Amino acid sequence: MDVPPRVQRPGWTGRWGLAIAGLLLVQAAILLAMGRLPICECGYVKAWHGVAHSSGNSQHVSDWYTFSHLIHGFLFYWMLSLAVPRWKAGWRAVLALGIEVAWEVVENTPFVIDRYRAATISLDYYGDTALNSVCDSIACLAGFAAARRLPVAATILLALAFEALTLCWIRDNLTLNVIMLLWPVDAIRGWQAGG
Repeated sequence: MDVPPRVQRPGWTGRWGLAIAGLLLVQAAILLAMGRLPICECGYVKAWHGVAHSSGNSQHVSDWYTFSHLIHGFLFYWMLSLAVPRWKAGWRAVLALGIEVAWEVVENTPFVIDRYRAATISLDYYGDTALNSVCDSIACLAGFAAARRLPVAATILLALAFEALTLCWIRDNLTLNVIMLLWPVDAIRGWQAGG
């Protein structure tokens, strides 16, 4: 007589995966409820949109600001490793994603969108599509996973390389984005505009 196989419940890994999927679905649902477009108003989806200061930025799967979201993941890995060192990496990843999802929702409120447009050179920025925002959160998770596997020095060098690359290519990066959002500097805005 054959014994039927036991039905296995999801292990911890399955629970982390379910929590991550749930957070991404909640993020998309909130953004859509806020009136964000699901995809670019242009009607198509691109894997990469390389024109930073255009209406297509933050509308597709990835763009120059994806590098900032990878760095978010590096930073969250480091901060949460210090803040909750006894938590399993999967639960720290869920918490990191929760923080990123919260930021993505706040970032797409009229207040923050207007702040970006007033304080930075992002005059064509009208918020992210739900697709871009969820992909930004996935990039954060990818950064978290990379930081978990890479040596600290390699992660730091990678973050610095991303910051230098975007600074040189689009005159913006995570550091300048934070500065200009919180404490706008006219000299930086002028330099970013090509002056």
